[in-house]
Amino acid sequence: MQVAIKRQWSWLPAFAVCCVVATIILIPLIATFSGGLRTNGELLTAPFSIPRTLHWENFGRVLAAGSPFWGEIINSLLTVVGTVALLLTVACPAAFVLARISFRGREVIFNFFLFGLLFPLTVAVLPLYITIRSLGLLDSLWGIILPQVAFALPTTILILRNFFRAIPIELEDAATIDGASRPVFFWRVLLPLARPAMSVVSILAVVSSWNNFLLPLLVLTDQSQWTLPLGATQFQQQYATDWASVLAFITLAMLPAILIYLIAERQIVAGLTAGAVKG
Repeated sequence: MQVAIKRQWSWLPAFAVCCVVATIILIPLIATFSGGLRTNGELLTAPFSIPRTLHWENFGRVLAAGSPFWGEIINSLLTVVGTVALLLTVACPAAFVLARISFRGREVIFNFFLFGLLFPLTVAVLPLYITIRSLGLLDSLWGIILPQVAFALPTTILILRNFFRAIPIELEDAATIDGASRPVFFWRVLLPLARPAMSVVSILAVVSSWNNFLLPLLVLTDQSQWTLPLGATQFQQQYATDWASVLAFITLAMLPAILIYLIAERQIVAGLTAGAVKG
């Protein structure tokens, strides 16, 4: 009887830990959103209280016609889409070759990619700026997309390679017997099976690109090319004493990334838990 009771409530400690972690994560998000619905006086006197009156005009000020917010969100979306598309286009074939094709020097090439994990973006700021300038990519979104792809490749190839190697070789042999070449197997069989892993690396790239501040600051001087992180900094400087409007801007800047995560949540979980393909 006691054993049955213990088993029945064995989930409770894990549930409590999850609730604590979720609360820690949600409190800043809720505080930011509710702060955008208050007046500056309410923020100063009772920053964590429930708003007595919802002041949607703070969000209206950010979304007003002619506001730079619209151009900045379009630039951020273009940067994210370009980064994810180019990253998957380069990383998927590379991971396939490193996972499924045996040749001399394969592990050396793979370890060369892994060395990229040892060098964060901040270490390479000066040579990166010189390279971008020499390629004529200053004040261009490509000056952000290409470095983001380069720095995301090691992690992406590592995740996709492990997933590709977990797919049974018998599946490839069966496709070969049916007349499928390696490119056909890669395109028609492997990529559909790897959709969860591709979702994981895509979300990682989306979050990294959406929140990237250093690269746009380094590359972009033309305000019409600014992304949301730069726009948020400029908005905060412009409305230094209007904290309610600043919090409204930050809330709107976070919203697309949160929506993308919620939409792709199942694929992310499946990609993180998939260790093999059962046939």
